[in-house]
Amino acid sequence: MAAGGGVRAASSMETPSWAVRIRGADGEIAGAGILLGPDQVLTCAHVVDRAAARVTAEFVGAAGHRVPAVAARVDGDAYVPETQDADGDPSGDVALLRLERPRPAGEAVRLHRLSAPGRAVRMYGFPYDHNGGIWFRATVVGSCGRDGQVQLSPTSPGELASPGCSGAGVADSATGDVIGMVLTGQKDTHGNRFSFMSPAETIVRHLPGVEPFLEGPAAVDDRLRSTADDAAEALLDEPFAQRLAAWLRDDGRQVKISVVRHDDDARGATLRRAITLADRELRTPASVGRASLDPPGTVPSAGGHDLAVHAGGLTSTEIAERIAERMGLWPRHGDSALDRIRTARVTLNLVVVGVDESLDPPALLDLLDVLRAGGSRLLLVFRTAGSCCHRARRELLVRPARERGERLVVRLREITGPLAGALGERRAAVVPYGVPPVDADLVAAHAALADLLRTEGRDHGPDLARYERLADRVAARLTRHIARLDRLSDRRDELGGRLRGYHVLRQHSTRGEEDPAVDALYLRAHDLLQTRPCDLHAAEAAVDAYTHHVDTHHSRPGRGRGPA
Repeated sequence: MAAGGGVRAASSMETPSWAVRIRGADGEIAGAGILLGPDQVLTCAHVVDRAAARVTAEFVGAAGHRVPAVAARVDGDAYVPETQDADGDPSGDVALLRLERPRPAGEAVRLHRLSAPGRAVRMYGFPYDHNGGIWFRATVVGSCGRDGQVQLSPTSPGELASPGCSGAGVADSATGDVIGMVLTGQKDTHGNRFSFMSPAETIVRHLPGVEPFLEGPAAVDDRLRSTADDAAEALLDEPFAQRLAAWLRDDGRQVKISVVRHDDDARGATLRRAITLADRELRTPASVGRASLDPPGTVPSAGGHDLAVHAGGLTSTEIAERIAERMGLWPRHGDSALDRIRTARVTLNLVVVGVDESLDPPALLDLLDVLRAGGSRLLLVFRTAGSCCHRARRELLVRPARERGERLVVRLREITGPLAGALGERRAAVVPYGVPPVDADLVAAHAALADLLRTEGRDHGPDLARYERLADRVAARLTRHIARLDRLSDRRDELGGRLRGYHVLRQHSTRGEEDPAVDALYLRAHDLLQTRPCDLHAAEAAVDAYTHHVDTHHSRPGRGRGPA
């Protein structure tokens, strides 16, 4: 068992002891809950009716064959209903229940702070078709909205969180740790399916009473938290605040490097403000209320970073351990934190302040390069624009951008060369019914390639992210068109086989007797199938005319019709 309850394993097939099925006053299943302590259950606010006298909590994972049922009520004022801001962003929807009779302490579980992007997770809920409980699998997509809620992508369409799942615990598949709670599931107008969860940090921000049941270090080091003095209007560097907020909202840049000197009070306060506002746990109504008075574009959303570390006085090994812990990468067989980070397919949005004040900056830069190569996003703050900062720019910005540009050149050459050529060959083979021209797309791809080649070697080149999106769009479109044309070619081949089959049957049935009218039908169909590009509609009509004539005029008793 993990500390505080829960199984630290992805392979546990047992019903979790902490999983709670909640029934409303009418006896119907209202949702799910998480047993955090012997007499406290976490759930969604919309699962319980605060005005009702009580609900019933049922412990489906309890030992034995019976399902214990215990009455429960909202625990004082630990009830935060869902609200929406002016943009429709949801917030809250959490509640803490108090049981009338406690459960064994060993059944409870603790919530864990854990960086989650891209992680596989499982949730145990009680949908109508499986009211005894069932696991749902999903992958964490990332933060959404300003409350720090997290979007989940179901592993299969049937695993969308449905009624009866609200309030269910979300367990990390790799560690077994419960990292959040299911809020709802949603299918949009385009058919996309998403579930949503409130992570541990967001829950404790809304319900401070949950903090005793929270494990794992906070995401923000104490030295990086905003102070009361930071709220002074004179201590806001507005342009810097806007750039920080843009990066924390994912402006497309993987690595951002800034210099904040110790004597620059405004820049330092602005940095602490951004880090605090972007943390799910520290983003309090008071801090957001103050920030709402600041200029537009300076306030990041909650969940903009997963970890903010002050590197001053720390070794790269200590920082690596801190990162690995946040990623949920526990030591195995004595491997180092760096090895775990290098081999894991886990990413995070990392803020490191005082990179040049760590005890071994070169080793720290090596660690940061490993994280960058693995797909993590990095906001790096230096105290001086010295040699360490220059090396970071060279190795974490300039060189990766050059290599990224080189890869993009290769890809655009593939798109404008072999891929475009393959499309052209197929368009020459069959009339492209249902396949629109791609001239404008190829012109744009050629222009992007020319721009990249023209600026090759410069420190500040074109917007690579924009050209990557262009390459993705054009490659996908050309690939779809090629597949469509291949299906048309396959249909042409099928018609050719059908025509040959009927021709052989006719020759056998007539013993080689000529019929100019029928031969003309055959020759027309044959010629249309051989013409390039083949007009499939005309060819299919000609083949149908010939085979229909054969079926109608050349069948004999006992021989049956020709091949369908």
